Amino acid sequence: MITVYHYMVLSAILFSLGTIGVLTRRNAIVIFMCVELMLNAVNLTFIALSSHLGNMDGQVFVFFIMTVAAAEAAVGLALMIAFYRNRESIDVEEFNLLKW
Repeated sequence: MITVYHYMVLSAILFSLGTIGVLTRRNAIVIFMCVELMLNAVNLTFIALSSHLGNMDGQVFVFFIMTVAAAEAAVGLALMIAFYRNRESIDVEEFNLLKW
């Protein structure tokens, strides 16, 4: 039987993988996917605890997190496309060129 402990361990593993990916990668798209992985790990935690406690608050938070993540995806990808068109690279080291 799968308990809430199993969901929490899976969520911790996913969040850790996302954190490691954000800290070690240089490609902006990979970093972006790792941030999304971290958001999904938090969503999994909210859903598991919401189901375990019999409360709907966690599921409402997940709805809002998914809405913000969708907006983040749209804006983030638009910025990456614009940066790629100007510099023909999406290396994170070159993002400081966007400063004034």
